[in-house]
Amino acid sequence: MNIFEAYNNTKKALEKAGIEDYVFEAKQIIKHITGFSNSEILMNYTNTLTEFQSNNLTAIIKQRELRYPLQYIFGEWAFYGRDYYVGPGVLVPRADTEILVEKCIEILKEKEKPKVLDLCTGSGCIGITIAKEIPLSTVVILEKFPEAARYAERNIERNSAENAKLVTGDVLKGDLSGESFDLIVSNPPYINEEEMNIISPETKYEPETALLSPGDGLDFYRAITDNYKDSIKKNGVLAFEVGIGKSQAVKKLLDDAGFKKTEIKKDLNGVDRAVYGFKE
Repeated sequence: MNIFEAYNNTKKALEKAGIEDYVFEAKQIIKHITGFSNSEILMNYTNTLTEFQSNNLTAIIKQRELRYPLQYIFGEWAFYGRDYYVGPGVLVPRADTEILVEKCIEILKEKEKPKVLDLCTGSGCIGITIAKEIPLSTVVILEKFPEAARYAERNIERNSAENAKLVTGDVLKGDLSGESFDLIVSNPPYINEEEMNIISPETKYEPETALLSPGDGLDFYRAITDNYKDSIKKNGVLAFEVGIGKSQAVKKLLDDAGFKKTEIKKDLNGVDRAVYGFKE
């Protein structure tokens, strides 16, 4: 079986399994097993797969047919142009989150040597991206769970983010709330019990601790706003990623807490995805 045939077979298998982005994923899988770039695949599409490549392809397809996340299969995933280690125990970095990061970077470029806190960091992709894009910043990334913290530590090292530091702690207890920051950012758990029943099959493999927020799904937003408001410097910012249908409720939380110039930003799919406000 050559590369072109492998791509077509993979595409058909993924489509049959009900995977929405089967074309994109088929390309990623072929790149993964061959080690080729897109252009190299086009130049070598008649190359026959080795036995190892063929067996690897079969194994990946079988896992995807079970809807095991492709990111976990690869053990890494790209976010904002950089690669991050991911796996069971950590939330998969998503392109939707990049709009939040872009806004944070835009705000921080106006500040001199800013200090940043990334709460519920998971893989660390938000805080590490900010650390790399704002080299004079100091970024603290906070994570409660050891499994996720190990990924964050490895990702700091992988991306040579010397100005980022991992701290273990619990946002619900207000850990690190005694310090002062120019920007606090978080992509906290925001899926409630009802929503957990209708999430994608892949998401069900991700850690419930990074997804589930009981009741109305706003508990973490309330806790972070209450616990960390006084940790934000004058003209500093509190910024959140939000789930579908939660943007107005989170904006109201910030408004009620006294934040000014609160805004909602949409992701590339037109979904309200980031909410932020300034502390006067």
